[in-house]
Amino acid sequence: MRLNHYPSLDGFDEMFAPDGRPRHSGARFVERLESLSEGNLQQRQKAAERSLQELGITFNVYGHSAGMEKVWPFDLLPRIIDAAEWSVVENGLTQRIRALNMFVDDVYNDQKIFADGVVPKSLVLSSKTFRKQCSGFRPPKGVWCHITGVDLIRDRDGQIYVLEDNLRCPSGVSYVLENRELMKRTFAHVFQGMSVAPIEDYTEQLLKMLHDCAPRGVVEPTAVVLTPGIYNSAYFEHTFLAQQMGVELVQGSDLVVEDGYVYMTTTQGLRRVDVIYRRLDDDFLDPKCFREDSTLGVDHLMDAWRAGHVTLANAAGTGVADDKAVYAYVPAIIKYYLGEDPILPNVPTYLCSEDIQRNHVLANLDKLVVKPTNESGGYGILMGPHASAEERARCADSIRANPREWIAQPMLSLSTVPTLVGNALKPRHVDLRPFVLYGEDVYVMPGGLTRVALREGSMVVNSSQGGGSKDTWVLRNVTTASEPLNPLAAEEVA
Repeated sequence: MRLNHYPSLDGFDEMFAPDGRPRHSGARFVERLESLSEGNLQQRQKAAERSLQELGITFNVYGHSAGMEKVWPFDLLPRIIDAAEWSVVENGLTQRIRALNMFVDDVYNDQKIFADGVVPKSLVLSSKTFRKQCSGFRPPKGVWCHITGVDLIRDRDGQIYVLEDNLRCPSGVSYVLENRELMKRTFAHVFQGMSVAPIEDYTEQLLKMLHDCAPRGVVEPTAVVLTPGIYNSAYFEHTFLAQQMGVELVQGSDLVVEDGYVYMTTTQGLRRVDVIYRRLDDDFLDPKCFREDSTLGVDHLMDAWRAGHVTLANAAGTGVADDKAVYAYVPAIIKYYLGEDPILPNVPTYLCSEDIQRNHVLANLDKLVVKPTNESGGYGILMGPHASAEERARCADSIRANPREWIAQPMLSLSTVPTLVGNALKPRHVDLRPFVLYGEDVYVMPGGLTRVALREGSMVVNSSQGGGSKDTWVLRNVTTASEPLNPLAAEEVA
């Protein structure tokens, strides 16, 4: 399969340099890809799609006209990151989660960062995700943000930026693990010998972290995964992670609080629960504390949490640190708590709550990306350069009506990765969501979820908006492209 007709875009391609030659990290993969006969890659892609269908690897899209449950979209060509670059990313993510965890703890306790004028108190306390019920509490080990998904992008200049932090119920890690298994089965001869950092121990690391953060004095903690149920968009992931960790998948109706402790109902009676990996938003956790109409949570769960009798991962109230308005202050937060400059920069951000910045945004809606501060999944975003005059006018009205709930950023040109489109390889825009675990120490999964905008020219990578995914290879060391290949293996189709 020849790649000399791969079209280049006016931007940064992860696989190919501007002169059309493979980057050092991808040279060996490209050599192996070119050894495939015509049509072989397409056969393997179809085999991968059949596997996804047969294995039931799906996600849900609310309100989709073609049905709610969709097969997970996967592209066979990986994104490749060399060891040196990944080391910088890993250090940057570790720095970021430590500082954000300290920020959350400070917000709900001493509030020194407000007193010192680093972050406006009014901005944080007005966040929809600030939970006054968490004030005065410190969780076991002082960890609030146990599982984090950080969205990274690369601009046309090659610089990697943090686009946003996800500190509540970040999703997607099950698809990272399934993508890797699918790659091994479908593209085994290409994968083997590439010295790709393993990710298979993630669920083991996840369970260890949950146990590490159990309430004080618990020797053999019992952990569970709390799901809203089968209609949640990430239900496949909830079942997958529970199964891989060997813990129970429960719904709110399976749990009860008695005498300040949490128990789950079993056929042998009640069994105490010490750690809850909750995949349920704060609002629905406890109808006695948050939304009274919630049928998904557990009465008095927050009482048991505040008493220190159960650990919630992530803790309630962590969303205050992934509010997109607070995001603008993360570089200052890192400097304040750690005394360090950020390793990974933010995208420049305009706060519509600030008069001068809001006026700039309103005057430049045709050049900016405008985002609501507390939405996810790509919903509510205005891509100014691609929007109609009517859409920009509606956005301007929304900003004027509630400026605190909007931010704006310049429209960066996301990097691209070769993607199989029909019978040809085409550049498609991608981002990257690495996953970080924080317990006794910080663990960063090598790689993460590479999301790809499958529509030509699109910058929206969310699966709910038509995006797909790729396996992400972090090379432990960059190998040369000179190792002999097995020409017979190149003809086998899994």
